[in-house]
Amino acid sequence: MDPFTHRFRVRYAELDPQAVVFNSRYLEYADILVTEFFRSAHANGMPQDLEFHVRRAEVDFLKPIRADEEIEGQLTIDRIGNSSMAMTISLDGAGGGPADRRAIVTLLQVHVDLASGEPLRIPDALRTAFGFELEGAAHG
Repeated sequence: MDPFTHRFRVRYAELDPQAVVFNSRYLEYADILVTEFFRSAHANGMPQDLEFHVRRAEVDFLKPIRADEEIEGQLTIDRIGNSSMAMTISLDGAGGGPADRRAIVTLLQVHVDLASGEPLRIPDALRTAFGFELEGAAHG
């Protein structure tokens, strides 16, 4: 599966007193990418009733993001396990690609039942839609 990409512009409210993006905003940027990724997947036939919650998030801050910059995010699904999905999100200066990488965010998302909060098996249709072999998805 090719990485999903989405561009956005930094807003003034996202800056700290040093005029760079505040560190917690990087997870918000990752959430923008995840939201747009699922919006695109729903438009292409993915069921709407799948609910994923973040179990783990890690941010590797490489270079600062500054006011009014345009950022290009790329989301890649690295692995789909039994109930979890690992994603990597790269945040780059728009047009600069990996040479202008600002941060890498890794997320572990778990498919859950909203009523109980218990993990659910990720449907096979989702695995195949994202290009994952069914036999390799029985762990995690």
